[in-house]
Order: sequence, then C-alpha cells, then structure tokens
Amino acid sequence: MKKTKKEVVEMAMLNPNAAGIDIGSTEHWVAVPEDRDDERVRRFTAFTCDLHQIARWLKKCGITTIAMESTGIYWLNLFLLLEDYGFEVFLVNARNVKNVSGRKTDMSDAEWIQKLHSCGLLSNSFQPDNYTRELRTYTRHRQNLIRQASRYLQHMQKSMEQMNIKLHKVIRDLAGKTGMSIVSAILNGERDTEILAELRDRCIRASKETIMKSLEGTWREEYLFTLQQAYDAFHFVHAQIRQCDEKIEKALKKRETIEILGEEKSPIKKRRKTKNKNTPKFDVDSYLKTQLGVDITQIDGIDSLSGLNILGEMGSDFCKWPTRKQFLSWLNLVPNNKQSGGKLISSHLMNKKNTAGHIFRKSGSCLWKSKGPLGDYYRIQRAKNGGKAAAIATGNKLASIVYTMVTQQVEYDESILVKMKRHSQQKRLDNLQKKVAHIQKELEEAA
Repeated sequence: MKKTKKEVVEMAMLNPNAAGIDIGSTEHWVAVPEDRDDERVRRFTAFTCDLHQIARWLKKCGITTIAMESTGIYWLNLFLLLEDYGFEVFLVNARNVKNVSGRKTDMSDAEWIQKLHSCGLLSNSFQPDNYTRELRTYTRHRQNLIRQASRYLQHMQKSMEQMNIKLHKVIRDLAGKTGMSIVSAILNGERDTEILAELRDRCIRASKETIMKSLEGTWREEYLFTLQQAYDAFHFVHAQIRQCDEKIEKALKKRETIEILGEEKSPIKKRRKTKNKNTPKFDVDSYLKTQLGVDITQIDGIDSLSGLNILGEMGSDFCKWPTRKQFLSWLNLVPNNKQSGGKLISSHLMNKKNTAGHIFRKSGSCLWKSKGPLGDYYRIQRAKNGGKAAAIATGNKLASIVYTMVTQQVEYDESILVKMKRHSQQKRLDNLQKKVAHIQKELEEAA
C-alpha cells in the first residue's frame, strides 16, 4: 500500500526583507531571514552602543521592515533609533504574537515574530509623532503630579483627624484659600480658634462659630510634624506642576507656525463652565482651537484640561484612523463581539489599557448633573445598565462627536443632539401608541 506524501502549505511571503525582535529589559533577540547571515538569530544587550550595533547588522542583512513587541517601556529607545536609521518599524501587541505552547524562549519568540511579519500577519500599533510624544510625556507626568498632590492632601486630612481637628468636614475644599490659610497659621504656632476662624473667606458657607468648634483639638507634636511634612510636600508638588505647565505651554507655542498664527478665526461664544482648579493657568482653549481647528471644549463634559490631555494622547492628525469605528475601537469604547455558529458568545470590552479612552470615559461620567442632551443620555444609560456601562456609552458618544468635529472641521452644535433626542422620543411614543391600539383591538374582538 502506497504512502501518500503530506502536502505542506506554505504561507505567502509578503515582506521578504522582514526582521523580528524580542524585547527585554537587559537584552534583545533579533531574527532575520535564513539566507541573510550564517547566524540567523543574534542576542544583543540593551546598552546604547548595542542598539546601534543592531541597526548596523540589520542594514548589512538588507532588512527594510522590522516588527517588535511592545514590552513595557523597553522598546522605546530601540524603536526611535531604528526609525532614525530609516527602517519601517512595526510595534505590535504582545497578544497578537503569542508563540506555540511549549516552545517559549526568547530566541523562538524572535523567530516567530519574524515569520509572522514576513507573511504580513502583524498590524502596526498607533505611534504619535515627535511633537505629540513630547506633549504626551508632559501631560501624563502632570496627571501623576496631580495624583501625588491629592495623596498629600489626604495625609494632611489624616493628621488633622488624629488631632480631632474637623476643619476639612465643615469646609468643602481643604486645598482652597481658607483651608490653606488656617493650616499655615496652625503650623506657625497659632492655637486661638477665634483668630484662626477670622481667616475664613467670605464665600465659606459655614459660620464662624462652626469653624471655631471644628478647630478645637489635641495639639500633639507628632501629628503636627506629619501635618507639616504633608503640607510642605503638597506645595512642593504644586510648584512642580507649575514648572510642568511652563513646559507644556512652551511645546504648544513651538508647534504653532506663522501660517497658523496668521489665520483669522471667527470668535466663538464661550459657554460658562465650572472651572477646574487643576487646569493650567495659561489659555489652553486658544491652543486647542489653533491646533485642532475646532473648539472641543464647547462639548459638555470636556473642559480645557480634558482637551489638553486628548491633544497630548492623539495629536491633531486624526487621519490615522480612516473611520469613526476604527477610532472608537482603538479607544476601546466598543464591545469586542465574539460570534460562533451565528450566536453571540461574548461582547465584553477588551482587557487593555488605553489612556485616551479613559479620558473620554471619565468625561462621560462627569455628566450626571448636566442639564443638556448628553447629560440626559448618561442618566438614561445609568438607569438601564449601571454607572460603568453608562460612562463607556457616554464616552463613546463624546469620542464620536470629537472625531466628527476634527475630521470634518465643524463646530459643536447641540441642537443636532436635541433634534435626535426628540426624534427618538417621538419614535418610542409612536411605537407605544401602536401597541396600545393593538391591545384595544384585541379587547374589542374578545368582547
């Protein structure tokens, strides 16, 4: 009986000059096609001189395109250096380059990435330009500083609570003018509650007597020490935030060209919005208007700080996402539908971190008190599906509006949302009337 030969199916070679790199914190494994060098896979350490050696070796092997995993932040220096050498570099999600089970080594990973990339099976991740990367670094660092300042404010509140000082319970914001003035006076040795209460601002709703009662406590030395430490750290971090704001404004100014500055733009009627105390002191809105072409801060839920973070995460060129659906998918604001046999198995969001998507979700969750159509939409979704799903759904709508405004260069028009809401309500009313008419007809026939 003749044995039939097994047919081997070879995948099409779309990128013959492709290389694959497995990224590590201390070493990188680089794989090239078999016919380019006697040693197909090489190991390099992660020092800067070794990164240049990788680039020179890939040039010698005739490589034009390279794929690497996005491992932590270890990929960044090699990625930028290879781009400077003129290579086409693909940064791919580690989820898409999983190796065969049981054959997991750094060498085999590099070979597997090279094989997938040569067959054109890997898609490139979004990478910002140098300006956006610089602005993103500043805005993300600024957000980290704000979180640090919040922690030190909590430490101040804890120290006051340990002394049974209830000032942070009777005024809304301990970091405000009244709170900081009283805390500073306490640290300078003042203990008279009447003198301390005189430092309150006229906008404070609590009475002088209530503030005096809240300032009666036990002035223990160890708690005063921790209060002093937290107070100093809080003001030090805010000084760093001001320095960061200067860097952000400098980067924004650098981006503006003579042509952009020379354009005459019609003034936009500003809405009155609640001022965020963490917003930079310079005019953020004018920079957003200049670089995006539209004023996205007119949208409910998106203030100057959110707009600055959006610009820092995505830049001003939205052409990298050809369609709105691709944009929303990249933001992780749409369900990851999985179907099999014509049935929907799962529709959960992908478990991935996206800072830009988080900005839209946070902006959406801030609309629970808004009286506009977007606030109505959030409250309806919250009543139906809960707070988390409502934040995602409203963030999806905010991102859709921003994408449409920037790509089509149109200003925000709330009347469109109002008309859509009325149309939806009228449609629901018509359906209910049809159901009532149908039930009445059935009752008449039964009678």
